Amino acid sequence: MANLRFEVVAEAFRKRPLEVEVPKERPSEFFGKYVFNRSKMYKYLPADVYEKLVDVMDNGTRLDRSIADAVAAGMKQWAEENGVTHYTHWFQPLTEGTAEKHDAFVEHDGKGGMIEDFSGKLLVQQEPDASSFPNGGIRNTFEARGYSAWDPTSPVFIIDDTLCIPTIFISYTGEALDYKAPLLRSLHAVNVAATEVCHYFDKNVKKVQTNLGWEQEYFLVDESLYSARPDLMLTGRTLMGHDSAKNQQMDDHYFGTIPERVQAFMKDLEIQALELGIPCKTRHNEVAPNQFELAPIYEECNLAVDHNMLLMSLMKKVAHRHSFRVLLHEKPFDGVNGSGKHNNWSLTTDTGVLLHAAGKTPEANLRFVVFIVETLMAVYRHNGLLKASVMSATNDHRLGANEAPPAIISSFLGKQLTDLLNHIEKADKDELFTVAGKKGMELDIPEIPELMIDNTDRNRTSPFAFTGNRFEFRAVGSEANCASALIVLNSAMAEALTDFKRRVDALIAGGEDRTSAIIDIIREDIKTCRPIRFDGNGYSDEWKAEARERGLDCEASCPVCFDRYLDAESIRMFESTGVMKENELRARNEVKWETYTKKIQIEARVMGDLTMNHVIPVATHYQSRLAKNVEGMFNIFGREEGARLTARNVKIIREIAERTEKIETGVEELVNARKKANRIESEREKAVAYHDIVAPKMEEIRYQIDKLELMVADELWTLPKYRELLFIR
Repeated sequence: MANLRFEVVAEAFRKRPLEVEVPKERPSEFFGKYVFNRSKMYKYLPADVYEKLVDVMDNGTRLDRSIADAVAAGMKQWAEENGVTHYTHWFQPLTEGTAEKHDAFVEHDGKGGMIEDFSGKLLVQQEPDASSFPNGGIRNTFEARGYSAWDPTSPVFIIDDTLCIPTIFISYTGEALDYKAPLLRSLHAVNVAATEVCHYFDKNVKKVQTNLGWEQEYFLVDESLYSARPDLMLTGRTLMGHDSAKNQQMDDHYFGTIPERVQAFMKDLEIQALELGIPCKTRHNEVAPNQFELAPIYEECNLAVDHNMLLMSLMKKVAHRHSFRVLLHEKPFDGVNGSGKHNNWSLTTDTGVLLHAAGKTPEANLRFVVFIVETLMAVYRHNGLLKASVMSATNDHRLGANEAPPAIISSFLGKQLTDLLNHIEKADKDELFTVAGKKGMELDIPEIPELMIDNTDRNRTSPFAFTGNRFEFRAVGSEANCASALIVLNSAMAEALTDFKRRVDALIAGGEDRTSAIIDIIREDIKTCRPIRFDGNGYSDEWKAEARERGLDCEASCPVCFDRYLDAESIRMFESTGVMKENELRARNEVKWETYTKKIQIEARVMGDLTMNHVIPVATHYQSRLAKNVEGMFNIFGREEGARLTARNVKIIREIAERTEKIETGVEELVNARKKANRIESEREKAVAYHDIVAPKMEEIRYQIDKLELMVADELWTLPKYRELLFIR
């Protein structure tokens, strides 16, 4: 077994970069090659059908099903020209992944043969089995009917020989069973509420769009090493493993030279992503060894979410081709940075960016302040719910450690914006104010040009930071569906803006002029949301105490955090904005609790298996070897001299015995704790028991195993170690 580990490690370090075939065209020329985008719609659809479909995409008008057959025919023609033989409705169930069922472009021809066919009916909707996906009890096994319905705002694309059609997924009775349906509703709610507020400043605004720029962090591990770690294979993280002597403490990996094998993987990934219309922009080494990041150009929120889900699937496929495994778990390795997926969120109109900090007129500056303050109001009112939206069994390991934001939601604004809000709160109502944009900074180096400095610094410990013309929600986990957090954020923003307009309109109806009424309400809200503003160190114990005094949600238990979805104010917000009904929320919470339990349950079972079949046998084998050495020394030198010469080995033998005894006892207690928790009928209480009782026992066992790893002879240890997993050459 020991030789096998060394062989696997040697094989991993011998591998060379895979040769990647680079297209001869420029990226702009093959971008969207496998996407049925507007240029292809224009080419393959009749002119009137094209105009109607574009109207649906741009203005949110209802799809006229009478054009579905013509659209399907155009899609099929384009797809077949690209070698496509099948189609699928591609949707996002409550599994954090995507789902698809492939059907061929064939039907009976009525003459004993077959013809290629794809109708508008097949394009617009299908009927997957709704009972076989997580549904929280909305659908029983004997009530299996569910529907997937085409989302025309997200373009169809080709993967291999299959035409993929982005869809929503709902039950027979209309409840959402996915992330896309409530996300689309939340985007509509923001559009309506924000457009009405914009009309205070510009009657020409027709639409407000939510934009998203995600930053996907991930780890790469050599495939052979991955295969030798059952915990990585089955849970996505290492359940045991002592720190490498060198990890990230030298700060030399971040933005460092990208390893050759990784560079080849990135190049291959980017080419395929660009062909699928994913606008990849940035790639670099992240802080931890073997950790990297990919970020795109910002896009409309719904499309950006689809692209992120598609990219995560594509990453796994391309990584396998390069003999890598992508780890999207938020904390695959203890003691080094975890992986997040920072969500950069902003609002734009058909006339400009709402969160742009340098308006040219007092009206534009006032509008900027309104949207900043109402965003803060949304985050303040629902800070516990926003935290719940990013919590999971996996992200639980990341938040609050190694540069990840803490599990307390606060917002960083920076000195300039903070001073501005303080000024508005206290200054004379009629006093005009300005918002500065970037300012110049001259360095005392003649060769270096003037730098343009942003109006805010960055705070790495802030979960929700303003970064110039957007807010960066940094607490989102790397393997999460971005929609989970954005559904909450968009809904909360829509509620805040609706409430703002209601109060302003009431003052105007009472005779106050518009600008004065807006400033009065903004001042109220600046005072109200003050507790959410924090520019200091989010890791400090002082902040935790202060946050509690401010009334912010400081709950750290993941299953208990999910309760926030069922608070009266949360249900009221979701229902008032038309995003989700109470029964949908309750069903989703059942799924969240059940998913949490199952993930910890799987980890506990894997840990028990590895402990009893790898760790204990290796430790006792080494112990036996030492015992034979002691016995031999006694035979050669006698008892007195032998005891002196073997004192160290005897100490190690005793320590191994003590630690293995603790491990075996711990595994027995872990199994009993699991059995006890499994008997709890309530999904919530079961999840709480797994969090409070089962998970801590795993940490106790890990502590002992990690100590044993340092004691047992290296050639006997069967599992690849951190120093081997974390450094790609």
